[in-house]
Amino acid sequence: MSEKKKAFEIPKPWRIMRYYVYAFATITMLSLPWIVIDGNHMFLLSFDKLKLHLAFIQFDMQELYLMPFLLMLLFLGVFGMTVVGGRVFCGWVCPQTVFRVFYRDLIETKILRLRKRIKNKQIEPDMSLPKNKVKKVAAVFIAVLLAHVAAANFLWFFVPPEDFFPYLMDYENHWTLISILLGVAAFLVYDIVFLKEDFCAYICPYSRIQSVLYDEHTVMALYNTNRGGHIYDENKEKQYTKQKEVIAADANSECTTCESCVTVCPTHIDIREGLQLECINCLECVDACTTVMGKLGKPSLVTWSSEYEIIDQKGKTQFFRTKVLGYGALLIGLMVILTMMGSTKEHMLLNINKESRLYSTKLLPDGKVRVDNAYEFLLQNTENETMDFYFEVIVPDTVKGLITIAKPTKKFSAVPGKRKKKVVVLRTTDVLVHDERKDITIPIQIRAYAIGHEEKIVVFRDAVFTFPRADVLKGAK
Repeated sequence: MSEKKKAFEIPKPWRIMRYYVYAFATITMLSLPWIVIDGNHMFLLSFDKLKLHLAFIQFDMQELYLMPFLLMLLFLGVFGMTVVGGRVFCGWVCPQTVFRVFYRDLIETKILRLRKRIKNKQIEPDMSLPKNKVKKVAAVFIAVLLAHVAAANFLWFFVPPEDFFPYLMDYENHWTLISILLGVAAFLVYDIVFLKEDFCAYICPYSRIQSVLYDEHTVMALYNTNRGGHIYDENKEKQYTKQKEVIAADANSECTTCESCVTVCPTHIDIREGLQLECINCLECVDACTTVMGKLGKPSLVTWSSEYEIIDQKGKTQFFRTKVLGYGALLIGLMVILTMMGSTKEHMLLNINKESRLYSTKLLPDGKVRVDNAYEFLLQNTENETMDFYFEVIVPDTVKGLITIAKPTKKFSAVPGKRKKKVVVLRTTDVLVHDERKDITIPIQIRAYAIGHEEKIVVFRDAVFTFPRADVLKGAK
């Protein structure tokens, strides 16, 4: 092979790399809901059981303060990705794009041969032909089946597979779930088969905010006007349709006006017109121009680069600039906060409410006065198995050993996910304080724990024990 041919050897298409990413994303999303560790999922937001599973750790709905941080992490991640690589999320990760490529390129083109070539996305199949009508019906039928799989996969992040299928069988009591499943599947069929890339161009709000995030170093699919020539004028009106017209305007222009970059575009734009909201950075135009120009022994006129490097020719693209570092710092900060908050998860929930009556008194036969304080414990076992619980009272050193647990006297069990109400009575028969004027509140701490798991499943709650004033003690009966 000559040195010239080596220099312009056509590289592997970006399209193939995207297919690998699509396959990885699809396998990951389909398999993730099935991976369970100690009864916990990687991500599950269960409105049915009021649980949040995150990184195989289970949180109660009272701990949903983590969700805002997850959402911020998601949006900042997408925004940061846009600053660096434009709408790379749309072209490489977005489910809408994955579904469309799967339906159009695999089902319609490769399997059913309804479309002639993957490289031509502008010409729609001739539906006047009977055989094409049959193929279209077959394509829609396959799309309907796959839409139900995709809808089920989406719902598995809210209703796990171990509950999802039994719920489907018990359809009389779970018609809401079935309705959502059918509704999501119907929307996917409409979106993928009929709405197509119009969703990206006219409905998706992301395309409207991307221009705010771009700067001159943002990497995107760009047509090199310095080499190819200006096909469009400043008013975005097309000036030339033939190569000889381009060369007549500028003898150094290399664009062949083959229109390959146009016919391959799934969103039906001409990349030579400049930056457009409809561009999803799928790089199909880059592949098309790379093939055409490579056969001529020249590098592609459409490249994945920045305006700073290709259009303005000021130098190399700066990836680690202030804006990018700022997004990176915010993402790292959010992940640290999320990790710290997640690591402080309580393995049981406990609310303590004192009854409306401050205390009760009773005169004992030995002349002592018994003082009781009653509380209502609302406990929830957030683990996946039934456990036995009990508690102890931690009091100041001045009254140590003088306040005891009168009720309950034995451990009690709590099943997973259910709130258990327990009336607790703390008691003393000693004079803890002597005050003629007012009742005295003594700060105490409740240490509640699961028997056999005292080190892991334990919580501390602050409370008070109210001791009556002296005249109440004297009047006790």
